[in-house]
Amino acid sequence: MVPTVTVLAIMKGRLLGASKGHALLKKKADALNMKFRKILRKIVEAKERMGGVMKESFFSLAQAKYRNGDFRHTVLDNVDVATTTVSTASENVAGVKIPKLSCVVREMGNGGGAGGASTSAGAKGVSLMGLGTGGQQIQECRKSFLEAVELLVELASLQTAFVTLDNAIKTTNRRVNALEHVVVPKLENTIAYIKGELDELEREEFFRLKKVQGNKKKHAQKDAEIRKSRADADGSQDLDVSRATAMGSLVDGRPEDPDIIF
Repeated sequence: MVPTVTVLAIMKGRLLGASKGHALLKKKADALNMKFRKILRKIVEAKERMGGVMKESFFSLAQAKYRNGDFRHTVLDNVDVATTTVSTASENVAGVKIPKLSCVVREMGNGGGAGGASTSAGAKGVSLMGLGTGGQQIQECRKSFLEAVELLVELASLQTAFVTLDNAIKTTNRRVNALEHVVVPKLENTIAYIKGELDELEREEFFRLKKVQGNKKKHAQKDAEIRKSRADADGSQDLDVSRATAMGSLVDGRPEDPDIIF
C-alpha cells in the first residue's frame, strides 16, 4: 500500500464506516438482549404455570374417567376436525424476524358448508357426551386441557423466540467483537502508519528544500565574490591605464630641449 493522501482519505472513510457500524450493532445487541431477558422471564413464568395447569388437567381427567369410564374412543369417533389450531406469524426485533405462534380455537357450530356441518355434528356429540352422568366433569376436563394446550403453544412460541434471539445475539456479538478488536484497530494502525510516512516525506521535502535554498545562497555568494573580484580587477586595470595615460600626457607635453651646437 502506497502511503498517499488519497489512501489516507479512503482509510479514514473506512474507519468512520466501521465505527458507525460498530455503534449500530452495539445498539442492536442491546435491543436483542432486552428482548431476550423479557422472553426469558416469560418462559420462567410459563413453566411455573405449566406445572399447576397440567396438574389440574390430569386431575380433572381422572375425575371424568371416574364418573364416565374410559371415553377416549367416543371422543375419537365424534371429532374428525380439530377445533384448536396453531397459527404462525413473525415479529421484527431490531431487524431479526422472530417466529410467533398463537392458538386459534374454533367455536362449536361455527363451521360452514358440508365440512361445517360435520364439524358441528362432531362438536355437538362431544358437548353432549356424559350428559346423563358426569357431563360437567368432561367439560371441565376439556377446558383444563384447552388451557394447557394454549399454554403449551405460548411456551413453544417463547422457546422458539428464545432460540432465535440467542443465535442472533451470538452472531451480533461476534460482529461487534470483530469490529472492535480486529477491524477498527487494524484501520487505526494503517492510518497511523500512513500519517507517519507522510510526515516523514514532508520532513524530507522540507530538508531538501532547505538544502537547495542553502546551495542557492552559497552559489549566489560565490557569484557575488567572483563579480566583485572581477570588478576590482577591472578597476585596477583602469587605474593603471589612467596612470599610464597621465604619464604619457606629461611626457608628451614637456618642452623639447634645444639642440646643443659645439
